[in-house]
Amino acid sequence: MTAELHSRRTVLSTGAAVAGVAVGAVALTACGSEAPSSGPAAAPPAAAPGETLTALSDLEVGQAKAAKTADGKDIIVTRTAEGTAAAFSAICTHQGCAVVPAGAELKCPCHNSIFDAATGAVKKGPADKPLPSIAVKVANGQVVTA
Repeated sequence: MTAELHSRRTVLSTGAAVAGVAVGAVALTACGSEAPSSGPAAAPPAAAPGETLTALSDLEVGQAKAAKTADGKDIIVTRTAEGTAAAFSAICTHQGCAVVPAGAELKCPCHNSIFDAATGAVKKGPADKPLPSIAVKVANGQVVTA
């Protein structure tokens, strides 16, 4: 009878250990360093030419702000010089979280990737691809899609 109880304990302990490993594997997969294969950051949001994104005066030179396209896609608009601006997808190329402006940088709150707000280039991983750029120009004091 003792051997029978011991084998039940062994089976239960082994089952719990296997379940723990499976949960750990799922958690590690969720924090993997590869971008999703069909991730939302694969291409910049499409915007019709001439779509107003923000007033240039709403941005200081070297600063960025979050904005949305007319169809609700998250983007970042940066004032790169006195009369010029740049825009990028706001979706992190690592795991698809929305980046947030922080001075001259864009930070991903999910895994701490940092991007250059003027170029979209990766400054610190785990992201290894830049943010996709969106063609913009300044017209009549407004940043508009080109």
